[in-house]
Amino acid sequence: MARMDYNRTAKRVFVGLSGGVDSSVSAALLKRAGYNVTGVFIRVWQPDFFECGWRDDRLDAMRICAKLDIPFRELNLEKEYKREVVDYMIREYKAGKTPNPDVMCNRFIKFGAFYNWARTEGADFIATGHYARIQPLTINYLPLTQRPEVKSQRLKVKSHGLFVGSDPQKDQSYFLWQIRQEQLPHILFPVGGMKKPEVRKLAKKFGLITADKKDSQGLCFIGKVDMKEFLSHYIKEKPGKVLNEKGNVIGEHKGIFFYTIGERFGLPLFLRGGMRGSEKAQYVIAKDFRKNTLTVSEKTKGLLLGATWKVRIERCNWITSPKKGSTYSARLRYRQPFQNCKMKSVTAHKALISFAKPQQPASGQSLVLYDGEMMLGGGIIV
Repeated sequence: MARMDYNRTAKRVFVGLSGGVDSSVSAALLKRAGYNVTGVFIRVWQPDFFECGWRDDRLDAMRICAKLDIPFRELNLEKEYKREVVDYMIREYKAGKTPNPDVMCNRFIKFGAFYNWARTEGADFIATGHYARIQPLTINYLPLTQRPEVKSQRLKVKSHGLFVGSDPQKDQSYFLWQIRQEQLPHILFPVGGMKKPEVRKLAKKFGLITADKKDSQGLCFIGKVDMKEFLSHYIKEKPGKVLNEKGNVIGEHKGIFFYTIGERFGLPLFLRGGMRGSEKAQYVIAKDFRKNTLTVSEKTKGLLLGATWKVRIERCNWITSPKKGSTYSARLRYRQPFQNCKMKSVTAHKALISFAKPQQPASGQSLVLYDGEMMLGGGIIV
């Protein structure tokens, strides 16, 4: 089990309890380590056109607090979630882009409104069940006024780094790139150094009712939803043509904003006139928002069509600043294998990144940069 190396001189921690096993075990570990723990259930906006399970999750969070003998509190962030996550997501899809609502949920809800509220309520830390790690860093700094040979007068500047989770199958660092450096000393990820089977084993050891509860999937907080069905309540269908790699019309779509680059289009495709198209899997490889057309292809061919060696990002947030000319690795989507790259140019808000292999970026998605296991930050793909 990962050792708890956190500074406990300031002990009060608010744990975001989702009603799942990861946050439950996080609260239990912190309680056992001697922290003054409060469980907080964050209530967010949920659509009224399908059944939601937030009441069950809230009840599970309350039961966890009772089991651990810690206070339970509820924080209503419905307005913030609707404005910053849902409205943003709908707006991006309407513009033909591929949004990342989980990134925005972490920025504005968990490490935004919840973080700020907890700190004003007297919490020294907030904690969540994310699979990521935070570690202190020490940087040797020589003031510009000092001569290089005067090594005795170097200053040690303390900062923190955000690292991938120890379980590569559960690592969530990709969704955390908008956390700010100054927040890291006040954030705890108790299960970030563990693997999932170990977390479930601990849940059973602690006697938690969430030990065998299935992991939540889908949209942050809301859970597993059919995105096309969800969007259909807010975006009207706009039928258009589906093209193959040669530009020939092979079918129709209901609206290009319902599809993302790399998404499986569906089998089989039917040609106009009732003829059956390819029996092989087809994937979206291009979207022309102006012409309202989708281009699809077999995966083996399609992933390189329209690919690029260089990717621009904007609205960047750097937890640890990258350097121009340095080599790093990056992810352009969640769970993508690390891609070798080089920083061609970088500012506080923009960057140009060159890859060793051609990539197929989706406008609006997040590109997250890594130096080994340390996540440096990221930006929005232009």
